[in-house]
Amino acid sequence: MHNAPKPNLEDLPTPAQLRRSTIIAGIGAVAVGVMIYLPAEHGTDPTGVGSALGLTEMGEIKQQLAAEAAADELLHGNDDASSLMQDIFGLFVSTAHAQDAWQDEITFTLAPGQSTEIKATMGKGATLTYAWAARGGRINFDLHAHSGDDGVSYEKGRGQTSGMGSFETPFAGDHGWFWRNRDDADVTVTLKLRGAYSGIVRSE
Repeated sequence: MHNAPKPNLEDLPTPAQLRRSTIIAGIGAVAVGVMIYLPAEHGTDPTGVGSALGLTEMGEIKQQLAAEAAADELLHGNDDASSLMQDIFGLFVSTAHAQDAWQDEITFTLAPGQSTEIKATMGKGATLTYAWAARGGRINFDLHAHSGDDGVSYEKGRGQTSGMGSFETPFAGDHGWFWRNRDDADVTVTLKLRGAYSGIVRSE
């Protein structure tokens, strides 16, 4: 049986070093809380770092959803089947915008193999924010734009059931989605939009 050698006293941290390490760790924890936790969870951004990282908007959305959930519970009780709760947690999850923030809501149903295009007419440098969810199955999509010799692809997805985000247009034209149902059942998609657009164009 061998006893482990005792550490040299010179190798152990001094009380001053321990206090300094504790203070540094505390400052780091406070910094993370102020710059990351507060913006992401409560929508409060005293330093501006949360807005730069996109966390403040996420925190504001969480607070909006919590308020809507509380209001819905007062109206309907703790009923998981209530329509508002389904909209909040099924359609927007934790990253959707409050319903009164959207300019347009578009709902369409695609049969198996069917496709459609829905685009917003926008100028150069305009921003579009969106959230969408599919019910009854999964959907393929291509978020893009073409205008003359200009073209851009923002995002593509296969077999998706929801999505959200925003983009800024590099040129003027119609910017939006090509949707196709590759499942074997009808799929209903609800798309919500807000931003600097002058109209909505839909083509089969």
